[in-house]
Amino acid sequence: MSSINIDFKQSFFQLFDLQPSFALDGATLEQRYRALQLQVHPDQAAHLAAAQQRLALQQATFVNEAYQTLRSPLRRARYLLKLNDVDTQEETNTAMPLDFLMAQMDRREAVIAAQQQRDVAALDELTRLMQLETRELEADVAAKIDGEKNYLAAAELVRKLRFMEKLAEEIHAAYDEIDN
Repeated sequence: MSSINIDFKQSFFQLFDLQPSFALDGATLEQRYRALQLQVHPDQAAHLAAAQQRLALQQATFVNEAYQTLRSPLRRARYLLKLNDVDTQEETNTAMPLDFLMAQMDRREAVIAAQQQRDVAALDELTRLMQLETRELEADVAAKIDGEKNYLAAAELVRKLRFMEKLAEEIHAAYDEIDN
């Protein structure tokens, strides 16, 4: 069997021996993920009994899920809030500041216009602005979660980040449409 025994009840942060915080060292996460993955990869258990192979697969899946969650700022924020018993209510709470919603509508209209005009430069500028605002929101999330422990305020910021993620998806789709 693999040389490690994964406790499926531990947090993703415990799995990688990291402090539970929004701000984390991506290089350390990557290094610890690769080390764990080598130990739990199902190929390491290919010669073992079926039950041990299934366990190895479950462990590898758990390690992968943990890594994917922690490496994504939005997923990491959701996870931290969940650990602190806060639901982001992304599906049910769509209340947002009016200026934020208006800016999102303007950006979506700009994406559509750029796509229709096949204006890659406009999409590039929208991408740059969206990435800038996303980094600012992520810094705010870090301050709310790590500094203030204000999880309800962080949940609102996570909902905003979800809007930004959707906008990024729309921009990528517009690029794809222009490329085809």
